[in-house]
Amino acid sequence: MKVTINDVARLAGVSIKTVSRVMNNEPSVKKATQEKVSAAIAELNYQPNAAARNLAGTRSYSIGYIYDNPNAYYVIDMQRGLLEACRKHGYELLIHPTNAKSAQIVQEVIDLVQHARLAGLVLTPPFSEMPEIAEALERIGVDFVRIISGSTPSPKLTNCVLVDDFTAAFKITNHLLELGHTDIAFLCGDEEHSSSGERLAGFKAALTKRGISPNAKYIVPGSYSFESGVKGAKYLLELPHKPTAIFACNDEIAAGALFSARLSQVEIPQQLSIVGFENSPFSRQTWPPLTTAHQPNSTIAMQAAELLFRRSRPGQQQGLAAEQPVFIPELLVRDSTGACPGSS
Repeated sequence: MKVTINDVARLAGVSIKTVSRVMNNEPSVKKATQEKVSAAIAELNYQPNAAARNLAGTRSYSIGYIYDNPNAYYVIDMQRGLLEACRKHGYELLIHPTNAKSAQIVQEVIDLVQHARLAGLVLTPPFSEMPEIAEALERIGVDFVRIISGSTPSPKLTNCVLVDDFTAAFKITNHLLELGHTDIAFLCGDEEHSSSGERLAGFKAALTKRGISPNAKYIVPGSYSFESGVKGAKYLLELPHKPTAIFACNDEIAAGALFSARLSQVEIPQQLSIVGFENSPFSRQTWPPLTTAHQPNSTIAMQAAELLFRRSRPGQQQGLAAEQPVFIPELLVRDSTGACPGSS
């Protein structure tokens, strides 16, 4: 027979309400009681049903993840991290793909939250960078945590997990500079994403620190897609003065740039170095594998969910608004980068 909350209460010698309070991590429960109930849950291998808990009370045990991102690997990694946190805390995860450019997007998000009775939302770009969505969620009293590109915690940014794209891009560019490259191009991602601007800013800062002025012809607008990388690299390789290195705003763009270089019979990295960003499977499936920045998306998502659960817990909101974990993607050097042609 399936173990129920009544069985847990009976074994622990407490009320059903006390078991519920322990499972909800309410701070008012005595430590000895928490340990007794936790031991009973472990002994019986009790698995609470989030849907039943939602129906039984006023508190919800489901959170939502809405996304509009063409990169399937990014979405999968985010889902993996969110699910791990949800299983740990006995929550369900509702996944909702949508169009961020829809004229009705704010109302769609509100309807989703209210109809599904969500306890909160984890927002990733571009939704996390849309103030109108944050304002709407605050207006209806729904907790949310944003994953956004940023290098420095700020009082203006509440309930956020930051990804320091600027510092990571600076390090990637510096790696190319140390290899002797000075003619370095940059293939941009979608301009509405803050990560695109932060990575470009880090790229420019590294050049400027070495006394190198960024070449406007080498900064190519684009989107976070393989096709954009193909198109951008084709343009660069047709210039009279070609770059010796390309910094692509993510691995998918970099993979497209590498493909384009292959079509032009350009050897990587002997004639052209290429770097990406994020350490997605694209970076490992190319030949040669791409130098990139490892962005632990599953860990970032799990951290965001943990912050959301702490915010949703009764009596725990105080002081959490200032909590802003910062992740700095780490440089991973692989075979797609080498010394600048002609340098010693």
